[in-house]
Amino acid sequence: MYNHMLDTFIAAADCGSFTKAAELLYISPTAVMKQMNTLEEHLDMKLLERTPSGVHLTDAGTLIYRDAKFMIEYSRKSIADARATLHARDTTFCVGTSLLNPAKPFMDLWYRVNRDFPEYKLHLVTFEDDHKGILTEIEQLGKKFDFLIGVCDSREWLRRCNFLALGRYKKMVAVSREHPLAGKKRIELKDLYGETLMMVARGDSGVNDFLRNDLEKHHPQIHIEDTPQFYDLSVFNRCAETRNVLLTIECWQDVHPGLVSIPVDWDYSIPYGLLYSLDAPEDVHRFAEAVERMI
Repeated sequence: MYNHMLDTFIAAADCGSFTKAAELLYISPTAVMKQMNTLEEHLDMKLLERTPSGVHLTDAGTLIYRDAKFMIEYSRKSIADARATLHARDTTFCVGTSLLNPAKPFMDLWYRVNRDFPEYKLHLVTFEDDHKGILTEIEQLGKKFDFLIGVCDSREWLRRCNFLALGRYKKMVAVSREHPLAGKKRIELKDLYGETLMMVARGDSGVNDFLRNDLEKHHPQIHIEDTPQFYDLSVFNRCAETRNVLLTIECWQDVHPGLVSIPVDWDYSIPYGLLYSLDAPEDVHRFAEAVERMI
């Protein structure tokens, strides 16, 4: 899943020598040198300083070296998770989990209905909240995992999977801890006048579109900045790094340590619930029906 020239790069950096790296990797020093030249050309940056006494990392190389180890480990973990899912027994429910869509609410359901599934076990499968790839993860329902618990008012999500509503989360706002509003226990809409409010672009969420229409019509003093259709950590980082205000929900209060979430004097909320494949197998439907009876 990652470029294997990174292994060669790490070996060269650790050994401080193309020759020693070649011995470690059981390839020729020329092959090591060619791979490093190719990698540097591909990245358009110099990673290693070549000297008569050996090689050492440039400043850019130091950063790539640090992140390369993380990428390799993450790739291996991802493959291991995928293999575990692929070979999971028929009596295993695989549950997706991420920072913004954690599996804890599913576990709370599981312990209330698992008496109806005495032979079943759970296997958690991690995924990334990448706003560019989240729809791909939703399409993995029934393949990579059987269930997700998530906030769902997305037309794109709802046409790709089944959704059993379990409740609603209140809409809140988040600001950096240095923001003037950070000390408030609750804010009114007039407190947001002159602020930039980050929220998802119009067109996919009925709740967000209704809220946006309300703000644009009755509170034009609030400037609205579009975010990607689905949040990921980069959206929270932007809020933390600016004076902007972020539209968020109560279950995300601990997502970013640099942000403070504050209730707003409004009645907006968004549904969350159980997501599963449109063509899910019988046992998945049976579990969803058990949950529906319970609630």
